[in-house]
Amino acid sequence: MTFTVLTAEFMHESNSFSRLRTGLDSFRADTLLYGDDAVARRKDANTELAGFMDVARERGWGVLHTVSAHATPGGRVTREAYEHIAGAILEAARESRLDGILLGLHGSMVPDFADDGEGVLLARLREIVGPDLPIAVTLDLHAMVSADMARDAQIMVSYKTYPHIDMRETGAHAARLLHRTMAEEIAPRTIRAHVPMLDEANAGRTDIPETLALYDRVRAAEAGGLLAVSVNAGFTGADVSCVGPTVLAVHDSNDPAAGQAARDVTRELAARIWNGRRNRRSAFLDVQDAVAEALTFDASEAPLVIADYADNPGAGAYGDSTTLLKALLDAGVTGAVFAPMVDGDAAALLHRHAEGDSVTLDLGGRHDPAFGGGPLRVSGVIRRLSDGHYVGDGPIRGGLAHSFGPSAVLEAGGVQILVVTETQQMVDLQQLRAFGIEPTAQRVLALKSMQHFRAAFEPIAGKVILCDAGGLATPQAHRRPYTRVPRPLWPLDVDFEFTADVGT
Repeated sequence: MTFTVLTAEFMHESNSFSRLRTGLDSFRADTLLYGDDAVARRKDANTELAGFMDVARERGWGVLHTVSAHATPGGRVTREAYEHIAGAILEAARESRLDGILLGLHGSMVPDFADDGEGVLLARLREIVGPDLPIAVTLDLHAMVSADMARDAQIMVSYKTYPHIDMRETGAHAARLLHRTMAEEIAPRTIRAHVPMLDEANAGRTDIPETLALYDRVRAAEAGGLLAVSVNAGFTGADVSCVGPTVLAVHDSNDPAAGQAARDVTRELAARIWNGRRNRRSAFLDVQDAVAEALTFDASEAPLVIADYADNPGAGAYGDSTTLLKALLDAGVTGAVFAPMVDGDAAALLHRHAEGDSVTLDLGGRHDPAFGGGPLRVSGVIRRLSDGHYVGDGPIRGGLAHSFGPSAVLEAGGVQILVVTETQQMVDLQQLRAFGIEPTAQRVLALKSMQHFRAAFEPIAGKVILCDAGGLATPQAHRRPYTRVPRPLWPLDVDFEFTADVGT
């Protein structure tokens, strides 16, 4: 029997503290593709859609792909953008006879009008297709999974790696479970446990032994017969009612023993997350200590990588913090790269000049000087002007074309600054090589990223350090004014107890 499956990708991690909004132009700048065009451009890369299509070909599905939409993390998604993209999915569901629905979602989307963008989408789909049509969903490891989401999607499968390198694998996992459901081999249900924390102690880092152990337990539970088990670390940048880590276990509801196993593993893992809440392994240097390391580091073998953690565009920060850059310049650090500085106005000004011109301009700090400093007056020489296009070749973006928009390399003192228009974090070596910068030839690489940079840059690094330069994604959670999150909540509150409970 040939099954007809509706597929879509709609992904955004929304930082509700950002002064900006994520509109349709933000999706267009990253990924906003429809139908066959989306399939053609994403089916051979490390994407959820590629995993969907792998299984579709194996199983002979008829696939109706509606839209692939992804925007760099940022402020809340505008109603216009949400309704446009969700509308394409909902319209296809209304007009088609379907055997199943397969969605690539993030799990931390916050639109202007709701706390839970994915929950709203799934509820609207249920109104159209009824309670029984199987819906399978993939999620980012940093999803905030609401009870509504677990109610309306029978199948939920999250990434198991951070840096995220298993998108295609996750897509295929969800697709295989959907096929078995449509063939009436299984009747899946999702069990959910929520932990009252902003996020897991190490933000889900799977290169940290204590956190990796959670995912080892996940894999063991799947090998023991559960259909899918996910640990979602949560996202600290959202001031919403469903904030916090969750554990999901998908089981065959036809098997009472599987249901009990799902409840047991969700309780166990939720308790382990809670009990490990004080065991943060990441060490954050202040700016002066990071710069002191840059001044003395022996880069004869490989460069020092400084992660500008708090200004990570991948967590919805602005990418225009100037504090670390100013300190590097003031200290006279040489052989350094600072990337990216997200400042479209500065990029446009630089493009009014020619390569080799000397310029003086204000750089960065345009959105909220309280988080990472105000504009920085910089004088330098333009080394490269570019349209910003590059094609990734690393574990995360290999084969995917992206663009920083109009971009320039400005050399100021001993620092090459990659000035860009479109907001992105550093995850791929081609984000430097495409602009004439060879990362392995540098003494210091100051990169705006929390963790994803490790997939491509850690293998070439002599040492990696994390710097909290005060940006919007600072690990100092008390600097963000939470008002909507449920209380008590660790670490905003510390004197309370928690016992894991589960629900569908």
